[in-house]
Amino acid sequence: MRPSLAVTAVWIGVIAGLVTLELAELTHLFTLPLEAALGDPIAFIFSLVFTTIVAIVGAIFVGIYISHRLLRPAGFTPFEEEMLRMRIELQELGRSVEEIRRATVPSTPPRPPRAPEGPRP
Repeated sequence: MRPSLAVTAVWIGVIAGLVTLELAELTHLFTLPLEAALGDPIAFIFSLVFTTIVAIVGAIFVGIYISHRLLRPAGFTPFEEEMLRMRIELQELGRSVEEIRRATVPSTPPRPPRAPEGPRP
């Protein structure tokens, strides 16, 4: 299934934003001094909690994706396998019924009974 153009554009925008943010961080464009980060304990705790929550959610999504890729069946699903087994069983049952029908029903129709030959009054 191919993603739509809008979804692709959103992801390209997200990736471009993250690359820009990383480049800004590497060039020290908006670096704060350590005293400013530790000076406000509420902001520091909020940023730690926020970063932890985002990291946990990201790890869960990555784990779900990896487990889905590893555990995805490559062949038929169990339901489809059962349907295929049932189809084979029905075919065998049909053959058995046909063999029983051939053995019990003669191939030529029976003749009507003859009237006894003898003098007629």
